[in-house]
Amino acid sequence: MRADHIKDLSKILFLDIETVPEVYDFGELDERGAKLFSDKTRFEQERTGRTAEELYGDKGGIFSEFGKVVCIGVGGLRREGDGHALRVTSFHGDDERELLQRFTDLLNKSYNTDDHWLCGHNGKEFDFPWIARRCIVHRIKLPKLLDVGGLKPWEVGFIDTMNLWSFGDRKNFTSLGLLTHILGIPTPKDDISGADVARVYYEDKDLERIATYCKKDVVATVQLFLRLKGEAMVREEHIALV
Repeated sequence: MRADHIKDLSKILFLDIETVPEVYDFGELDERGAKLFSDKTRFEQERTGRTAEELYGDKGGIFSEFGKVVCIGVGGLRREGDGHALRVTSFHGDDERELLQRFTDLLNKSYNTDDHWLCGHNGKEFDFPWIARRCIVHRIKLPKLLDVGGLKPWEVGFIDTMNLWSFGDRKNFTSLGLLTHILGIPTPKDDISGADVARVYYEDKDLERIATYCKKDVVATVQLFLRLKGEAMVREEHIALV
């Protein structure tokens, strides 16, 4: 079933993740880890003239081999009168394995059939594979929605709002912030951005602040999805962040 044919939007779990480097500074990596990070970023070092140590601040939390998930924000829609209500919560913590286990327990319990979907912005390139790879690292069995190896494209239950906006343009990358701006989707002003997450986590030790930021991105993704489908967005009074 194509994503644009979904009638029951409660079958979709909207999500966003926040990630940080597994260690904050390049110097904290062991000798082997530092060498492997340098190898992975070799072409970018040659292209930019930056060292592996300089790149680590930007890339350490982007590569799933060198980072960890500290927050997964999730949201679900339900019918409310002639529109929808949205409930958003998050799984967050320092123990990545425990966080991932709670998230996969949710998928196994409530999103485990062929008519369920995951939706994120740039989710196909980032959020979904990141979660799956970190589950493998921690020996957590992949739930049905993430166990996509060998599936045909139309059998994979992934919706990506960035892909919906691209209309087949494979070179297109458009940020969630830009799309909400040009499409007139109201979003709360944030005191941090994705670039601040590692600092807020390691220096400020403020996971709740990160979780709040993550949940706001889930709300923005839901509103963008509805806007792209030509449906009314969720009214502010029908949005619950818990």
